[in-house]
Amino acid sequence: MQDINSNKCDMDYLFQILGSRWNLLIIWHLSRQTLRFTELQKRLGDVHSKTVTTHLRELEKYHIIKRVVYPEVPLRVEYSLVAKDSFLPVFAAIKKWGKSLKSP
Repeated sequence: MQDINSNKCDMDYLFQILGSRWNLLIIWHLSRQTLRFTELQKRLGDVHSKTVTTHLRELEKYHIIKRVVYPEVPLRVEYSLVAKDSFLPVFAAIKKWGKSLKSP
């Protein structure tokens, strides 16, 4: 028998990651390609760099994205999605569900 508290923790974890508009948008953009910070910020639109940094750190903490620092001058940092194969079906399902809501 599965512990109810365990399910609650799993859902809390899931909502903490996917419940944020910025987290979802960052994951979406990184599912398409590896991006540098400024490229990602431009794709997100009108968002402050501190907001992007905060959400990137959170996603990195949960091992959703990977941050790679290249020892160059100027410093180059790239972000990529760790498990594309596991996230893409989730986005496809959400997209399908969203389309079904629009249909009569």
